[in-house]
Amino acid sequence: MATAAPAAEPQRLPLRDHVGRTLRLAGPVMASRAGLLVMTSVDTIMCGRAGAEELAYYGISLAPSLSFMLVGIGLMMGVVVLTAQTDGAGRPHECGRIWRLGLINGLVTGGLFGLAMLPGEAILVALGQDPAISRGGGDALRMFAYGMPAMLAYTSTTLFLEGIGRSTPGMVITAVANLVNLGLNWLLMFGLFEMGASGAALATSLTRWFMLATIVAYVLLMAARDGYGVLAPMRGYWRLERKLVRLGWPLAISFLMEHGAFFAAATFAGWLGQIPLAGYQVTLNVMALIYMLAIGLSTATGVRVGNAVGRRDRHGLASAGWVGLGIGVAIMLALTPVLWFAAPPIVGIYTSDPAVAAVAVPGLGIAAWILVVDASQGIMVGALRGAADIWVTMGLQFVAFWVLGIPICYWLAHVQDLGVAGLLWGLFTALLASAILLTGRFQVIARRDIRAF
Repeated sequence: MATAAPAAEPQRLPLRDHVGRTLRLAGPVMASRAGLLVMTSVDTIMCGRAGAEELAYYGISLAPSLSFMLVGIGLMMGVVVLTAQTDGAGRPHECGRIWRLGLINGLVTGGLFGLAMLPGEAILVALGQDPAISRGGGDALRMFAYGMPAMLAYTSTTLFLEGIGRSTPGMVITAVANLVNLGLNWLLMFGLFEMGASGAALATSLTRWFMLATIVAYVLLMAARDGYGVLAPMRGYWRLERKLVRLGWPLAISFLMEHGAFFAAATFAGWLGQIPLAGYQVTLNVMALIYMLAIGLSTATGVRVGNAVGRRDRHGLASAGWVGLGIGVAIMLALTPVLWFAAPPIVGIYTSDPAVAAVAVPGLGIAAWILVVDASQGIMVGALRGAADIWVTMGLQFVAFWVLGIPICYWLAHVQDLGVAGLLWGLFTALLASAILLTGRFQVIARRDIRAF
């Protein structure tokens, strides 16, 4: 009786090929994610030019808006994990139904989150913000709510495309969308309507609906749509939905663990007053823009790890994770001198208020160190996500951000009276702990047998 031949071991790629493949996938993702942050940066800059008051309104509304958005994005992350693993396993025709279900989930979840954001002023007052800041910030938060369904549905579509290795469309669409957002900003903030920070938030929401319509049209018209089953009949709906939920909720909680520390720090900054809040918002916006490089690498690393899981390639899984981490740390270390020496002109782009600049300039010096550890932990989150290692990762982030980060932020900023600098050093501590814990966890995953989700 003949015995089946053992499965061939996946081909091992040299290091330069791993680096090249990661960068080719990460490049457009970096540009796409950076494009999303450029919108926020443009809004922040234009609000800063409108005055410290409008900048404070925008900054205080952005924190809860991002919290809702990032939880929603976490819920959508199952799309890229399942798509990458399914495509890597040689079943691309099953990927289209993952996208369609993710698209529906994004619209429904975004609608619910948008409704929760509508009482913006009440939310900010409940968080202990000054009533005057809460009034203007609440109006802006309500405007952000209108774009939440579009943002989450757009995200699920870009994650599908990135899972099949098509990250360029998102890059092109965000580039065009920034021009749309800029024009809407002028119209709504300074032109016909003079809505200030609320106009900036509404412009972003309208732009997100434009992005959703454009990227859905691309998926429906792309030449390879039939090969990926974009229009194929939906089968196994509930089984697939259960998988997306089982991946999505832990990932959403994981996102909330991390952003909860940033949200708490923004809340603590609001308690310091209008000027410290505005300076903190400038520092955080610059950090977030640079961090998009790490997000691109995190996504690329997660996709490559997911592909390796699909083809049962343990060596490829390990190589994808460690190469992504190495590239990210190298990029952030190379950028630290820029933040040290170019902080004054960078801050000058955002504000001409010397009091705000006095807070933001030294903040960027601390941000240089934060970005190195933030990139490290972010890329490791992507690698672990690609391997569908969810619950342990979530627990480690809870320790880093909620047990350590939030209490330290408050203690340094308010008890030790270090202000914004204390908030930033508290975030550094949380992110360093997260990077160490998650790197250790990936080392465990990289050594054990492959487990597909």
